Amino acid sequence: MDDLHIGTQSVRFDAPPSILSFAAIGGKKEQEGPLASYFDFLSSDTTFGQKSWEKAESELQKRALDTALHKLDVKYKDLDALFAGDLLNQCIGSAFAMRETGIPFLGLYGACSTMAESLLLASAAVNAGYAHRAAALTSSHFASAERQYRFPLGYGGQRTPTAQWTATAAGCCVVGRGSRGPYVTGATVGRIVDLGIKDANNMGAAMAPAAVDTLERHFQDFGVSPADYDLIVTGDLGALGKQIVLEQTAKDGYDLSQNYDDCGVLLFSAKKQDVHSGGSGCGCSASVLCGYLLRRMQEGSLKNLLFCATGALLSPVSTWQGESIPGICHAVAISAERR
Repeated sequence: MDDLHIGTQSVRFDAPPSILSFAAIGGKKEQEGPLASYFDFLSSDTTFGQKSWEKAESELQKRALDTALHKLDVKYKDLDALFAGDLLNQCIGSAFAMRETGIPFLGLYGACSTMAESLLLASAAVNAGYAHRAAALTSSHFASAERQYRFPLGYGGQRTPTAQWTATAAGCCVVGRGSRGPYVTGATVGRIVDLGIKDANNMGAAMAPAAVDTLERHFQDFGVSPADYDLIVTGDLGALGKQIVLEQTAKDGYDLSQNYDDCGVLLFSAKKQDVHSGGSGCGCSASVLCGYLLRRMQEGSLKNLLFCATGALLSPVSTWQGESIPGICHAVAISAERR
């Protein structure tokens, strides 16, 4: 068997798993945004019929999984593993959503990098033969995230210009052996990068260095350039973080100016929606990938995609104790054709 470990931080899949099915679910803000038509289900009721924001987030995840499985015409029992996580303490959004499904469950915490982390691990499991089908799933909810990380909504706290709007959304991919793309061809596992930023209202600046680190490592490990991809997306750095990535990669000799964007910029309209620096939350990059981007790949307008979800690995306790914010970014290469 050829060595599947590439460079220092990357892996390639010798039997690239197919993304068999995908689904994106969103709330009211997403319904008003520019990508609304790419969601499978949108609700103006942000409680999703539940009695708490946290239960609403679990409902988001369950609907995303159910929709993806319905498209594939399979049941819970047909999944060998499910990789999922969220932003809530002990990842209760995922655990509570999955507790009655009977699916073998591997809970993850990668903050807003969880969609890339879960897709990477699900693909690795299928590529290695440990699973025939595996699902990657994550979510976020504006109200549950605000309650945990910032202030209760009733407090009415002011948002700084660098602040981002947590998406009320979920995304799910089911991967397995398949004869049609998109295919997950490889990935670069990120490392923690912390440049000392402590402002929880400036997540883009805190996570951007990790995105730069992973992007440049990916190019070096695989011996590729930004031009080898139709689109490179981070998620979710917002407008400020996106600009930092463009400037720093240019200084390091990589030109991303023609084919780079950020899920936090794509999900909402900066001019029409009051989201300040853009979108954030696990569900932001997850829903953009599982709605907009993979749909474009199916339609043929994208052939090669580099999906790089970013996460801020902080907690309320670490913030209260004055800790800086560690960033992480994982990159997943997705191709319309099996390479």
